[in-house]
Amino acid sequence: MSQTSIRQDRVSEEDDLARLLLEHAPAAIAVLDTDMRYLRVSRRWLTDYNLSESSIEGKSHYELFPEIGEDWRAVHGRALHGETVSSDIERFDRADGATDWVRWEVMPWRRPGGEIGGIVLFTEVLTGLVRSQTRAAALNRELNLLIDSAERHALCFLDRRGRVIIWNAGAQRLYGWSEVEALGREHSFLFLPSDRMTGLPATQLRTALEEGSCHSRSARLRKDGTQFLADATVNAVRDAAGNAIGFGSVVHDMTPDWERMQAAEARVAQLRSILDTVPDAMVTADEKGDVLSFSPAAQQMFGYTADEVLGRSISMLMSPDDALKHNRGIERYGADPARGPLTGPREVQGRRKTGEVFSLRLFVGEATAGGSKILTGFMRDLTAAERVEAERRTLQTQLLRISRITTAGTMATTLAHELNQPLNAIANYLQAAATLVGEERADACALVGEALEEAGREALRAGAIVHGLREFVRREELDRTIEDPHDVTAQAMILGAVDCKVKGISCTSSVPRTMPRILVDRVQIQQALMNLIRNAIDVLGRGGVIDVGARVDRDMVQFTVTDNGPGISAEAAARLFKPFLSDKAEGMGVGTGMGLGLSICRSVVEAHGGRIWYETEEGKGSCFHFTVPLADA
Repeated sequence: MSQTSIRQDRVSEEDDLARLLLEHAPAAIAVLDTDMRYLRVSRRWLTDYNLSESSIEGKSHYELFPEIGEDWRAVHGRALHGETVSSDIERFDRADGATDWVRWEVMPWRRPGGEIGGIVLFTEVLTGLVRSQTRAAALNRELNLLIDSAERHALCFLDRRGRVIIWNAGAQRLYGWSEVEALGREHSFLFLPSDRMTGLPATQLRTALEEGSCHSRSARLRKDGTQFLADATVNAVRDAAGNAIGFGSVVHDMTPDWERMQAAEARVAQLRSILDTVPDAMVTADEKGDVLSFSPAAQQMFGYTADEVLGRSISMLMSPDDALKHNRGIERYGADPARGPLTGPREVQGRRKTGEVFSLRLFVGEATAGGSKILTGFMRDLTAAERVEAERRTLQTQLLRISRITTAGTMATTLAHELNQPLNAIANYLQAAATLVGEERADACALVGEALEEAGREALRAGAIVHGLREFVRREELDRTIEDPHDVTAQAMILGAVDCKVKGISCTSSVPRTMPRILVDRVQIQQALMNLIRNAIDVLGRGGVIDVGARVDRDMVQFTVTDNGPGISAEAAARLFKPFLSDKAEGMGVGTGMGLGLSICRSVVEAHGGRIWYETEEGKGSCFHFTVPLADA
């Protein structure tokens, strides 16, 4: 074989080796001539820069990458002059806006004669690695910030033997030991001496190895010797093969939470003690009306145990009528919670376990806990109060009756005087009539008729005196009913103001139709109003104004009868409500007769638990006031 053939074979072999090297080289390689035109490239170069062999044939490097700036062109120029230039990493901005991070080297290649034939570019795109490292660094910074910002959390990492190898700022704040002081020490120094003696630190690590984690709550020791309640979790940390390489420990200072919890438990215990001793029954229910709690007082009142009531509808504690109203109210409340329950005190009918229905006063409140509505009801048994009230009314009626009867001594003299006048007049008129009958006078019949007419009037007067006296003495037990003040006043005015129109007196009512109802004996209260109206009519004589009004005064309704008459003189005021003192004769300016009208009014009002009084200004008129109880008082 000739030398020429040998050289040709060697060149061909070298060319094949060069091609094989370019195809399998891990780096991107490009061989360019002195005009920066491509001669050969590695497969990695085509892949990294998204090129094809056909796209680079005869092309200049600057044609394919027009975005290359002057700094890169200067590097290429330095290599073409024989210098090798490199960089471990550098940013490269592409024309499409993307950014690559590249490790590169540029060096000249020479011809057999030694002259420079061009340059070789070696590049390795590190964009993915840079991004991963950047993300990892950011995550590491954020994790360190998170760890160090945990105010009441101590985070540390232990090796397999339990020695501290990582100690965060939170651990330093919580325990007081600096990182230098803590690193390398067995973590048992953080436990109380008594716990170290019992082997608690080693037990927790062993449990974490066996079960994956160990959670505990116990006292821990600070550098200054003080203690705190620690909520600790120790997790075993393993490598990819599952081998334990250490432990992660997270400790949370529970002292403030524990102190708040202890204080809250103390407050709850105190509140429960108070509620258990309150004589009023307390029942809580959810927004559906199902019982959540049932106090001891409620158990005593209704006869049920708490277990018999809890979870059941509270309507089981109500009379049938009130249970029906309750169920309807719960339906309305569920449809529109914004309306709220019917709060404020009211009287309802309860039902004991025995079936007995009794009266109770109910107070309802509403609260929100955990996003749910809770209704609280306080109940007071009115059975004893009603019994005492009934006894009080009976006693009051009896005392009033006795008081009226004990007036009989005074009444006897007054009655003899009052009846003596009409009886004497009757006797005189009858005697005169008898005399006239025996005489032969032309006007005898007319005179006899007049005498008999006057005798009849005096007889009626005597009968009125006796009737008034009987009403005063025989007033019986009140028949109380719930009444409308406006209607009671209107009917009293119809009966009491019959003469007003004839006498030119204006008698009006200013009692509002919206007044709350009262609990009274309707007939007796109307009688009292009629007496006051009749007195005002007698005072005015002809012309004048009378007004009947009413207003709410705490748990009572106050009625007022006002006139614009002459008023009451000072000497008459002291004897105004005394029975059997004729105000007409004394010039008191209020009413006529035996003086029983105002006395009867006072008896009626006081029997209702109210009071009666007056206000007057001489020459301008008088106001008589009295009070009666509200129906829901």
